[in-house]
Amino acid sequence: MEFTGTQKPLVGETTCGSLLHQLQQIWDEVGESDKERDKMLLQLEQECLDVYKRKVDQASKSRTILLQALADANSELTNLLHALGEKTSVDIPEKLTGTIKEQLAAIAPTLEQLWKQKDDRIKEFSDVQSQIQKISGEIAGNVQVGTPTVDEDDLSLKKLEEFRSQLQELQREKSDRLHMVLDFVSTVHDLCAVLGMDFFTTITEVHPSLTDSIGVQSKSISNDTLSMLAKTVLSLKEDKKQRLQKIQDLAVQLSDLWNLMDTPEQERNLFDHVTCNISASVDEVTVPGALALDLIEQAEVEVERLDQLKASKMKEIAFKRQTELEDIYARAHIEIDSDAAREKILALIDSGNVEPSDLLADMDNQILNAKEEAASRKEILDKVEKWMSACEEESWLDDYNRDENRYNSSKGAHLNLKRAEKARVLVNKIPALVDNLVAKIRAWEDDRGIQFMYDRVPLLAMLDEYAMLRHDREEEKRRSRDQKRFHEQLNTEQEAMFGSRPSPVRPLGPKKVVGQRATNGASNGTPGRRLSMNTGTRSASKDGKRDSNNNHRLSAPVNYVAIMKEDAVSQASGGSETVQCSP
Repeated sequence: MEFTGTQKPLVGETTCGSLLHQLQQIWDEVGESDKERDKMLLQLEQECLDVYKRKVDQASKSRTILLQALADANSELTNLLHALGEKTSVDIPEKLTGTIKEQLAAIAPTLEQLWKQKDDRIKEFSDVQSQIQKISGEIAGNVQVGTPTVDEDDLSLKKLEEFRSQLQELQREKSDRLHMVLDFVSTVHDLCAVLGMDFFTTITEVHPSLTDSIGVQSKSISNDTLSMLAKTVLSLKEDKKQRLQKIQDLAVQLSDLWNLMDTPEQERNLFDHVTCNISASVDEVTVPGALALDLIEQAEVEVERLDQLKASKMKEIAFKRQTELEDIYARAHIEIDSDAAREKILALIDSGNVEPSDLLADMDNQILNAKEEAASRKEILDKVEKWMSACEEESWLDDYNRDENRYNSSKGAHLNLKRAEKARVLVNKIPALVDNLVAKIRAWEDDRGIQFMYDRVPLLAMLDEYAMLRHDREEEKRRSRDQKRFHEQLNTEQEAMFGSRPSPVRPLGPKKVVGQRATNGASNGTPGRRLSMNTGTRSASKDGKRDSNNNHRLSAPVNYVAIMKEDAVSQASGGSETVQCSP
C-alpha cells in the first residue's frame, strides 16, 4: 500500500509518512512478505479510520451539546423575560449569527445580567412577602412565621407592586390596631387607677406583651387581644359605674344623716373624698383611688355608725322634722295642731312599734306634701301680701291726707309727698287686685273642692267683708264731703249776715302723726299685718319659732271699723252716721 500526497517532513518531526517509512525499513530488514505487509497496513488503516470516526462522533456530540446549550440559553432568556414581566434595560441581541460558540458567547452576558436581576427581584419578593406574612401572623395571633415561598415564574414589577400595596394595607391596619391597643391600655390604666386596682396584673391577664416593659412595636395586635381588651374595658367601666352609684348612694346617706344630726363641718370634711362625687357623672370621676373598694367600705362603716347614732337621737331628729313641717305650714298660713303631732311622735318612739327609718320616711312624705300644698298656695299668698301692702299704703295715705300740716316745709315733707304720689297709684289698683285675688281663690277652691283658709279664716269671706267695709268707708267719705260742703255754705251765709267767719269745726280726739300705722285698732277699712277673724292666740312652738311667724300673718283687718277722727267729724256735724263693724 502506498501513501501519496504526503508532505516532506521536517527534520526531527514525527509524521505518519516518517513512521510508515521506518516501518517499511524494518519490514525490509526482517524480510516480511508482501502479504503480511498488506495485512498490517490494512489493519493500520482500519485503526486510523476508527480513530477518525471516534473524533467525528466526539465532534458531533460536542456540537449537539452546544446546540442544546444554545437552545437552553434562548429558552432561559425567554423564561427570564417572561418572569420579570417587562422590557429590561439589558441589551438583548435581536438575531444571533455566527458559529454556535459565537452565538453562545453573545447571549451569555445577557443571561448573566438577567440572572442577577432575577436574584435581586426574588430577594425583594421574599422581603415583602416576609413582612406580609409576619403582620398577617400578628393580626391572626400566630407568632410562628415560616419562610415565604416566592413564585419565580412571576417576578414582574406589577406583581411586586401588588404585594407592596398589600403590605401597605397591612401596615396601616397594624398601625390602626396598635393605636387601638394603646388606647385600650391607656383606658385600662386610668380605670384601674380610679378603681384602685393593680394595672400590671389586669393587663397581663389580657396579654403579657401589653406591659410597659415591652416595646410598642412588639405589643400584640391580634383580634383576640383587641376583643379581650374591649371586654376588659367594658367590665372595668361597668365596675366603675356600679361603684360610683354605690358611693353616691353612700354620700347621699351621709349627707342626710349629717343634716339630721347637725354633724360639725370638721367631721364632714373627713369624707370629702366621698361626697365630692355625689353628683358627678361616670366620665367626670378621674381621681386615682376615688372608687377604691377600701374607700367604699370606709363609707359603709361610717353610714352604719351614723345609723346607730341616729337611733339614739331619734326624738331630737323627729322633732326637728316636725319643726320643719310646722314652719312650712306657718309660712303657708295653714293651721295645724302642733302639740298633738308632737305627742303622737313621742308616743310612737316610746312604744317602739315603729322603725325609726319608717317614721322619718313618713315625716319626709308629710314635708313633701306640705311643700306641694304651700307651692299651690304661693301665688295666692303673694297676691295677699301685695293686697296687704297696698292697704297699708292706703291707710298711710288717709292719715297723710288728714294732716293739715302736710304741705309745711318741715323735714321729710318732700319724701312724704313722693310717697303719697306712689301710694295713690297703688291704691287705685286695689279693686283690680282684689278681683284678681278673688278669681284665683275661687279657681283654687274649685280645683281642690275645699275652702282656702288663711290662718283658719276663709280668705274669700275676709275679702268679701273687706269689700263691704271699703264700700261703707267710701260712703262715709262721701257723707263727710257733703257735710263739709254744708259747713262751708253755712259759714259763708253767717259771714254774709254777721260780717265774721266762725272758726272751722276741728275733729275731736288727738291728732294722728303722718305715717303712723294702726296695729290693733281700726283704720280706714285697711287690713293690717294680722288677717284672721274671731281667732284666739295660737300656741307657740316648742322652740318659739311660731311666734316669729305669727308677726307676719294677718288677723282681723285693722280698719274694719271707721276712724276715730271721722267719728269726731261726724259727731261735730250732728248728722253723720258711724259704721261700727266688729271683726
